[in-house]
Amino acid sequence: MAEPAGASAGALLGGRVLLRQPAVGYRVAIDPVLLAAAVPAAKGDVALDVGAGVGAAALCLAARVEGVRVVGLEMQRELARLAADNVEENGLTDRIDMLIGDLKRPPPRLGPRSFDHVFANPPYQEAERATPTINRIKAIATIEGEAKLDDWMAFCLTMAKGGGTVTMIHRADRLPELLAALTERTGGIVVYPVWPRDPTAGAGDVPAKRVIVQARVGSKAPLRLLGGLCVHEADGKYTAAAEHVLRHGGPLALLG
Repeated sequence: MAEPAGASAGALLGGRVLLRQPAVGYRVAIDPVLLAAAVPAAKGDVALDVGAGVGAAALCLAARVEGVRVVGLEMQRELARLAADNVEENGLTDRIDMLIGDLKRPPPRLGPRSFDHVFANPPYQEAERATPTINRIKAIATIEGEAKLDDWMAFCLTMAKGGGTVTMIHRADRLPELLAALTERTGGIVVYPVWPRDPTAGAGDVPAKRVIVQARVGSKAPLRLLGGLCVHEADGKYTAAAEHVLRHGGPLALLG
């Protein structure tokens, strides 16, 4: 397949997932890979990736869990087209569907309470606090627009079946908003910090910059705070635990 104009080719999960993405501006980091690793999907489950971008999280989930079906929703046509190309390139057209649409005005085929798992990597920056960017695609992907974090949470909860899971990765400082949105309709909430490096390694305080939050719709189980994942060693290399996820497609078992 010919390389789309303005796109560059790369790979995730040690080469198991081939990925085209914009050559400048929006670029996939490790967050969608960690997000996909945390989704507790099994063969035969159907999952929804909200704000799918170029399909990184959806592709990583499908590569890890044989027999899972994934629907991706992406509002930017440029990214959705790249996502569809990536699905075809990875031979997963029978298990991943990419839809163009806005969570505020979703496609009719996305019915409420239709998915065993719903997961998302929403824009991290609030518009009033964001650093301006001249790249339109990157700005839409990283800065909140019409849909705020509460809207993302409400949509994900609406799409998940009773007993299904909702999983998000976000900035650690927005954890109170995530928990507030989840508490009334879910239980078994798990908070899983992502540490840049080991906070016990004697290098001073190392705050978690990201958290993965997962909950089960309709559950009454109590909240759990887990130890989380340390991404880097002191020398900057990935830890063995991070390598297991990022290079080898291992899971993050938040629910045990």
